[in-house]
Amino acid sequence: MPKVHQPAGHGPGARSKRGRVGRVTSSLAEINVVPLVDVMLVLLIIFMVAAPMMTQGMQVNLPQARKATPLTAQPIYVTVPASFASEHKVQIGEDLISVDVLQERVRQALSERQDKSLFVRADGSVAYKDIVFVFDKLKAGGIEKVGLITIPVGSR
Repeated sequence: MPKVHQPAGHGPGARSKRGRVGRVTSSLAEINVVPLVDVMLVLLIIFMVAAPMMTQGMQVNLPQARKATPLTAQPIYVTVPASFASEHKVQIGEDLISVDVLQERVRQALSERQDKSLFVRADGSVAYKDIVFVFDKLKAGGIEKVGLITIPVGSR
């Protein structure tokens, strides 16, 4: 409903000097979406920057190789971190597990797959004997092929 504003010093029926009753204004019944859009764009930028930081896996310094073939299958990754010698823990997929249960977890992961292979990402500082120990556990779990993940020379 429009509101009628009376000039100062005049009554409800009085007219101003020019003969007008007063000005008529309407109340603003619309939502201003510009601040809402600004806030949403800032939140979008914050989440775009923060999302890659939240999907970080275990930090591993992979060794380099001159000839590396690209992966074609849907891989299963076993990650051997630099702290393996002290903690005896590996990461299969996204789960950090003890090396003692690695054999059973690999058997469960490969039960529905035709391809009995997986890929090992081992830190460059892990001792060879520790990698062979992990390979033994993988073989006992039914793995037929083990691929070693490296990075190409000069990609760091």
